[in-house]
Amino acid sequence: MKRQKFDSTAISEKLATVSSWEIDAGETALSKTFKFVDFSEAFGFMARAALVAEKLDHHPEWKNVYRTVEVRLTTHDAGGLTGLDFELAIAMDRIVGSSGH
Repeated sequence: MKRQKFDSTAISEKLATVSSWEIDAGETALSKTFKFVDFSEAFGFMARAALVAEKLDHHPEWKNVYRTVEVRLTTHDAGGLTGLDFELAIAMDRIVGSSGH
């Protein structure tokens, strides 16, 4: 079940798939800051990520200032990290990777 909260063991195993992401001390959220060439590229990333998020029915907490996008992923209704958080993190990394970044 994708919305079931992961325990510390499951989180440790999944962290290898998102090694460029940081995890908070309570193991409740993943975070990453993406930097792009300009605002247009940052917004394009957000638009593509939004389509994935909508498909997963799992939406990021994020903030955009000019060319920087700060992302925080957690599953509120599970009270921590679930498979959805890792799936969205991997998808975001792929979006950046496919843009030549």
